[in-house]
Amino acid sequence: MFTRRSLLAGTAAGAFAARPAFAQESFAAFLQGVRAEARRAGVRQATLDRALAGLQPNERVIELDRRQAEFTQTWPQYRDARLSPQRIEAGRRAYAQNRSLLEAIQTRHGVSGRVVVAIWGLETNYGGFTGNFNVIEALATLAWEGRRAAFFRGELMAALRILDAGHVDVSRMRGSHAGAMGNPQFMPTSFERLAVDFDGDGRRDIWDTRADALASIANYLSHHGWREPAPWGFEVALPPGFDTALADHRRMRPVAEWSRMRVVPAGGGRLPDLGGEWAIVIPGLSRGDSQAFMVGSNFMAIRRYNPSNFYATAVGLLSDRVA
Repeated sequence: MFTRRSLLAGTAAGAFAARPAFAQESFAAFLQGVRAEARRAGVRQATLDRALAGLQPNERVIELDRRQAEFTQTWPQYRDARLSPQRIEAGRRAYAQNRSLLEAIQTRHGVSGRVVVAIWGLETNYGGFTGNFNVIEALATLAWEGRRAAFFRGELMAALRILDAGHVDVSRMRGSHAGAMGNPQFMPTSFERLAVDFDGDGRRDIWDTRADALASIANYLSHHGWREPAPWGFEVALPPGFDTALADHRRMRPVAEWSRMRVVPAGGGRLPDLGGEWAIVIPGLSRGDSQAFMVGSNFMAIRRYNPSNFYATAVGLLSDRVA
């Protein structure tokens, strides 16, 4: 454990001793630079006074950022935790309760409500937990601390602009330790580019306005290539001796080619006559799991939300179950 005093003094006590050598600037001096840069960008002084008043580095944020534990879950463990009966049932309720809103969102943004609800479910358990860190404090800590400083400084500036535009109050701007915010868990720069004011009240409120939050998820997917009515993918059975080097989301080819390799749907029969190109992914291949999926461009759109085949496949499977 280390105190705020030790943080500001730059002592070598506790976890702070591991701070990168290139991050020598005091936090107070860092904030002065942030203020100057934000003012040059047009952020009002009153906004900066509210957002940065009394700000201190958050030791918990630094601890979580440095915890780079190796990912050890197998695909079945990851899948089953995220496709629990409780999450599926909660997703069905969320879909039913918001059906008219989701239909309106699909009409405007061209993204199925099923996948919107699935991402909402995986990101924040349908809004059940959106993070309890002060986003400005978390981003300032990470931008000052040194690891990926430029990235987090850019996100901090975006967060200050969001506050200045009046989309949310600083007291409500809560999120993850890394600055992901609200129901969709958008980083501030993603918010600036892709959050939407679906209810037309002049604010893009992804924290407390469900219409804005869910429409923002849809807009994100649409922007990154989601196209209806193509499926995200489906489970397939691979023939004996299949070359698993071909199982790569980047190695797409027409369905007819996979058919010639004797790839079939998991339930048997023939592959559907789908246009475009498709890939085979085996999420747990590195750990010996053999469950395989044929995935298309909509799968790639989900991967833009989180570049993990585990995540994208789990979203796809949950989307199949919630509606």
